[in-house]
Amino acid sequence: MTIPYLDLSPEVQAALKEDSPVVALESTIISHGMPYPKNVETALEVEREVKAHGAVPATIAILGGRLKAGLSEAEINYMGKQGSMVQKASRRDLPVLLARGLDGATTVAATMIVAGLAGIRVFATGGIGGVHRGATQTMDISADLQELARTSVAVVCAGAKSILDLELTLEYLETHGVPVLGYQTDEFPAFYTRSSGLPVDYRTDTPLEAARILHAKWALGLAGGIIIANPVPEAYAMPSAKIETVIRRALAEAEARGVKGKAITPFLLSRIEELTEGKSLEANIQLVINNARLAAEVAVGFGLEGSLNG
Repeated sequence: MTIPYLDLSPEVQAALKEDSPVVALESTIISHGMPYPKNVETALEVEREVKAHGAVPATIAILGGRLKAGLSEAEINYMGKQGSMVQKASRRDLPVLLARGLDGATTVAATMIVAGLAGIRVFATGGIGGVHRGATQTMDISADLQELARTSVAVVCAGAKSILDLELTLEYLETHGVPVLGYQTDEFPAFYTRSSGLPVDYRTDTPLEAARILHAKWALGLAGGIIIANPVPEAYAMPSAKIETVIRRALAEAEARGVKGKAITPFLLSRIEELTEGKSLEANIQLVINNARLAAEVAVGFGLEGSLNG
């Protein structure tokens, strides 16, 4: 069936037709998450990691009003060079960008939507959005959470970004029936750090077991996503107390400058990078690569599980 506005790269189209494993990757990290050329280098390295572990990478973006699942190296380079000039695109932005023929860097929510339309079941990212600190007054809650409640795509991530209220984020996910699996951990990771002191719903120790859980969920007709929380590699994890001090300072600066809405996360990540002298950026890069590796292994396992139970 042809999906309006959706273009698959030849490699992604062939893989989906053959029921080969495919892993979706977002493009906000390219245009809004890192400076050029580090953003392009990282995006290409993440794609190589997916390929090295048996799956086809499908970096997702909006180019010229078309939903793209699978970008060429030239397109990734374009997204990286354009940087923040490319609009950050979530669910609410998609109709406008498509109708106007514009470009967009897809967030977790928008990437899930495009992956779901394409038939891609596994998605690797850095960290999901969530409930922002102070949300009891501001009502600032990422659209990522609602997308996880409605779109049947598994998201492999290093937990939620530690700039958020992690406890409320987990409460929101529980309310909407989104399972949170800890990969080889009993604690929900906090992006830059391996633990948050908050428990996951269930622990899973192998990619195949995670794949079986995905298959069971969707085979029952239980729509919606699932989180596979994969801690940042220990060698790149940052001390909890230190990163919390940095985050509080960055949040105070954001409030003083009146930074809100879509601009808040890029501002905080950029300021945290400055305050940690680049260590947070290196942690970000390594956790994304680590998540891509696990996502590929889960996608391979999901394909095997489907063939056994199909």
